[in-house]
Amino acid sequence: MAHSEAFRKQRRKLLLAGVAVAGVGVAGLLKPEAQTTGHSRYFLTLQKALREKGLATPTLVIDRQRLNHNIAVLNRRIGEDFSYRIVAKSLPSVPLLQHIMAAAGTRKLMLFHQPSLNQVARTLPDSDVLLGKPLPVACAERFFKQFETTQSGFKPDQQLQWLVDSEARLAEYQQLAIQLKQPMRVNLEIDIGLHRGGFTTQESLARALTTIEQSPWLSFSGFMGYEPHIVKAPGPTDWLLDQAMARYQQFVDTAEHTLGRSVSDLTLNTGGSTTYPLYQGRAGQVPANELAAGSALVMPTDFDVPTLADHQGAAFIATPVLKLLERTLIPGAPGLARLQALWNPNKARTAFIYGGYWKASPVSPPGLVNNRLYGRSTNQEMLNLAEGVPLEVGDRVFLRPHQSEAVLLEFGNLAIFDPVKGEITDSWPVFERG
Repeated sequence: MAHSEAFRKQRRKLLLAGVAVAGVGVAGLLKPEAQTTGHSRYFLTLQKALREKGLATPTLVIDRQRLNHNIAVLNRRIGEDFSYRIVAKSLPSVPLLQHIMAAAGTRKLMLFHQPSLNQVARTLPDSDVLLGKPLPVACAERFFKQFETTQSGFKPDQQLQWLVDSEARLAEYQQLAIQLKQPMRVNLEIDIGLHRGGFTTQESLARALTTIEQSPWLSFSGFMGYEPHIVKAPGPTDWLLDQAMARYQQFVDTAEHTLGRSVSDLTLNTGGSTTYPLYQGRAGQVPANELAAGSALVMPTDFDVPTLADHQGAAFIATPVLKLLERTLIPGAPGLARLQALWNPNKARTAFIYGGYWKASPVSPPGLVNNRLYGRSTNQEMLNLAEGVPLEVGDRVFLRPHQSEAVLLEFGNLAIFDPVKGEITDSWPVFERG
């Protein structure tokens, strides 16, 4: 009797686990429907292009047409009202940056990593660079040591703005400038609501500005105020934007009072991929004069937000199917896979793919799902699919990255896809990892 009761409890536990692992919990949500349509014409064309190019390892694909569409949307929204600064960490490839710089008519870049900074100084010598985060002073020193060996024509004292977030870091940068006898332009990070560091009080800002003004080696180049909280924090978006810009204006007013001159001709940076559209038509109403964005041009899934509804997903991971099983099997619990498939028919079969465990979600064929009970793998990831999906060993599956800044660096050269020609037309190297 006790054994029978224990068996019933264990079976109920397995059943509930099977339902929960199917991704729906036990709250009575609708049972998933089987998706058996297979790849759309778009992904069949992309698969054919990859095969013809001989790309049989996991590959990061950029759709050139969709990329150009997103650039055109950004150009239209920003117009002549603001300058545009490309966030390079989200687009970490020199040829990709060159393409966007030409199409968007800008030489302004935002960089976040010292090895990338040296690479850009070497390969894009006419760029205007603003650091997007305050680097340790040792990174700044290393930049100059490595830069000495280049002959690119890039002029750090004119084309590079170091981001400084505190009086203590400013003192470190001033000491480095004195030590190297190297003029340095300083952009001050200000907290306008994100609360991720930066200057928070007008008093500390005034002291920092005075230090810069009195230094023969430092010069003040502007402000950087990042505000992605506007579309993520609780509260009306317009109210949060107005608060952030009012806060920004306070820092501008303090700077102009401290320096005794206008700062409107300096770099007054704000915005981000999710917020840049909010500034359309606000020129002259906000203190900022330039907007930054990067991920909006390739649209990883984390950026599927209402403000970017007219942007298109332009980045995909393509990887071959190595093995295909006609039913899903869970080691040690053979019946559990059947329970999963009873609830979610998209877990009936199994494909093991080349690589996996990326920050990405399957998008084609439709209905592909991870199996959390089986576990994840960077070597041969298990994906489940429904019976009847036309997928064979050697076919590709496609995923959309959640983010672009790290994921785009994981696959070697980017494969540039022209959907009109149905071809992979270019292979663009990514940033050196450093």
